[in-house]
Amino acid sequence: KKSEVSGVTTKADIKPKSIYHAKTWSDDVENLYRFQQAGYRDEVEYKQVKQVDMVECWPETGFVKKLQRRDNTFYYYDKQRECEDKE
Repeated sequence: KKSEVSGVTTKADIKPKSIYHAKTWSDDVENLYRFQQAGYRDEVEYKQVKQVDMVECWPETGFVKKLQRRDNTFYYYDKQRECEDKE
């Protein structure tokens, strides 16, 4: 017996079709930088792979505080901005 797959597409099922390079820094760009540095596309992929509901963030800034890489080592981030502007 084959199981039936529902027609509902979750956000985690959506695959990117193109790359967008941010022109200016923002809080969202900062957090995406942190996820990508740890080896994930974004928060959705991180939560899906690591099977967690919450990502630990700094209460003062809202920036990601700690991420676990796929090899189970941890990245710890500062409260301040880490993604530098390109020249």
